[in-house]
Amino acid sequence: MAARSSRSRSHRSWDEPLGKPKGAIQSRVQQVGPEHFGIVSVDCAKLRSKWLLADFYGKVIVPPTHVAHNRVELDAMINQVRQACQQHEVRDVIIAIELTGRYHHTTRDAFRRHQFETRIVHPFISKRFREMDNPDIKTDDKDLVAIFCAAKMGFALLEPQGNHLWLTLQLLARHRRDLVRKMSRLACQIREHLDAAWPGYAALFSVLWESNTALALVRKYASPQELLAAGVPGIRTWLREQKIHFKLATITTVLDWAQQAAPGAAMALLHRRLALSGFDDYQRKSQEILELERELACYLCQTPYVLLLSIPGINVVWAAEFAGEMGPIEHYPNSRHITGRAGLFPRRYQSDTVDHPNGQLARRANRRLRAVLLGIADTLIGCNHYFSALTINWRKQGKDPHHNHVKIALRFARIAFIMVAGRRVCRHPGLRHRDTIVDKLLAFHREHDTPLKKALVDMHRAARQVPRNEYPVEAAPLAQQLHDFNRPHPGPKGPQLLGNILAIVLARLGVGAVESREPGESNPT
Repeated sequence: MAARSSRSRSHRSWDEPLGKPKGAIQSRVQQVGPEHFGIVSVDCAKLRSKWLLADFYGKVIVPPTHVAHNRVELDAMINQVRQACQQHEVRDVIIAIELTGRYHHTTRDAFRRHQFETRIVHPFISKRFREMDNPDIKTDDKDLVAIFCAAKMGFALLEPQGNHLWLTLQLLARHRRDLVRKMSRLACQIREHLDAAWPGYAALFSVLWESNTALALVRKYASPQELLAAGVPGIRTWLREQKIHFKLATITTVLDWAQQAAPGAAMALLHRRLALSGFDDYQRKSQEILELERELACYLCQTPYVLLLSIPGINVVWAAEFAGEMGPIEHYPNSRHITGRAGLFPRRYQSDTVDHPNGQLARRANRRLRAVLLGIADTLIGCNHYFSALTINWRKQGKDPHHNHVKIALRFARIAFIMVAGRRVCRHPGLRHRDTIVDKLLAFHREHDTPLKKALVDMHRAARQVPRNEYPVEAAPLAQQLHDFNRPHPGPKGPQLLGNILAIVLARLGVGAVESREPGESNPT
């Protein structure tokens, strides 16, 4: 029997200088000399910023100066910094800007456009440096000194610059998530107004928003009495004129409710009007979310995060949200940096003999990334048999459900890092099979009614991200669908657009003797 190799925990190496390694500037200061190294400290506000220039020793070269957030004053600030550096023989300079929501972006981008090295100081760090010297006084000048001290000690960090693709994906994913939250609140408001106008009507439908007749009847008839007066023939005739699909059993159920309906509130007509107005807003937001999800799929297919679709339970939206919050995988040396940025680790308190290593989750973290990871963990627990079985076993052992969610999120982060960084599909030993990426995308575009040309472009881009040795596996379900589509059978044939896209994608994957043609041609097989 082969001996098991024991893993030894890596201990921290103290060969590195104290302070943040990415923010350390000591080597650059030694090269040019402390008196020739400048630090520009910037404290940003909404409409203007305040800045100063000092050398490494703390000698002030340019005193604290206000600059408004407009092109003229920003250019004047840049020229003043350059002139001061030439006059005082400052050979190397960095810009340390305090992180302030989005207010610091204007000043940061102005320095970046002129090729200055711009670094970010977290407000928690500058606050500590300010409180050491002035615990009870908070002014802009004191903040500038604290920002300077933080940059001098190596706490001004370089901020990775994202390209257009990643920034667009992040903004679209966040906007979609915001719309989903607004729709959830709006749905509660619609139900509240509808129950006030027509008590008990909303409970007749399992999913109020998916019923074609639920809100259509509310819009047509002002009260349950008008429903009863119209009767089954009148309601059925009107629904057919409006080309609304319905079931006779639904109309019968509504009329039975109307015979026994309780009287509405005193302002029933106004509540009905507000419910219909909210439903119109709900439909607009639903359509906007549908379009955003199509765009997310388009950008996702241009990144290696599309490989995550091979994990059972991960859909296009979750993969796109994870990609948007993560950014390029090259920014993460290993999976622990992902969970560390998301704050998925317990807080620890240790002093002498007192040691509490397993506290609550870290408070200072990227909350958006943490929310995405925990949301994916919820989805995997409900839709993935392997992770669902793990959760059931942990629950039987009496473990905390919150702890189980975090463990699933940690495992997903480790699997996702291996897949995206290594450009691999899902090959987890606990999963019996993996999902096919191209087939999953095809189903997504069918559900979202994506135009043929856009869907075809997305599937070609996704195929380029898939390793070539996985092409036969990806093509197998598509080839079966194309075979079923081309098989002769009585009656009308299926949609031609689906046959076109299957044939072209199969040709792109290099499976089968299929000639690739441009989308829209009549017979690509």
